[in-house]
Amino acid sequence: MTALLEARGVTKRFGGLAAVSDVSCTVAEGSVTAVIGPNGAGKTTFFNCISGVAPPTSGEILFRGVPIARRAPHKIARLGIARTFQNIRLFRSMDATENVVAARHCRTGAGILDCLFRTRSERAEERNSRDIAAELLEFTGIGRWAASPAGSLPYGDQRRLEIARALATEPDLLLLDEPAAGMNPKESLDLVELIRKIAARGITVVLIEHHMKVVMGISTHIVVLDHGEKIAEGPPDAVRNDPRVIEAYLGKEDVS
Repeated sequence: MTALLEARGVTKRFGGLAAVSDVSCTVAEGSVTAVIGPNGAGKTTFFNCISGVAPPTSGEILFRGVPIARRAPHKIARLGIARTFQNIRLFRSMDATENVVAARHCRTGAGILDCLFRTRSERAEERNSRDIAAELLEFTGIGRWAASPAGSLPYGDQRRLEIARALATEPDLLLLDEPAAGMNPKESLDLVELIRKIAARGITVVLIEHHMKVVMGISTHIVVLDHGEKIAEGPPDAVRNDPRVIEAYLGKEDVS
């Protein structure tokens, strides 16, 4: 498969602490890649480096061969990378549709004057954004909440709304930071099916996840971090049986 994303020697330091240390890996286009490891392994920091939230101290990140490590988050989103966060970051007082429409900003062209004077092009873009929002809410299984404040949705559906909002940016690469966190077993299984549907749309997925049944059930490739360093990488079966992984992480949970 063609490499969509490449990390080359990525390091992120906070003072004297290296949260991520010399991590290199490749994400193949069309894959579902999981980044796993114990708490404090540097997984979310690695996502922050990719998405521009916390640029790496050193190293390089390439998206379709283009360096992105020092670009602003909104410019990275326009290139085709979207993400969700470990802690839900919805606009809680806005309804579900408005949350998804807000994410369309990076794909619309209306300026301040268009919005002030409600020009024909601005109205057309808004209708299109609302149509896209309605489709994505149905796609993620939360269409019934379209007019409900985001903060009133059940927890699992708030997670789905974050995914719908990320999809509204039309990403080629979707980063999911612990999407199953706080979900019950049924919700986790449903999430696996949603990720499969997203991948079937041709969107490459990279997820951080602690639920090993979710990881092993959906991933085509796994990267394992421990104390900021990559200790293993490969297909699920190989990673499952790697002694370093068992010692660092998988041995703490039954993954059969």
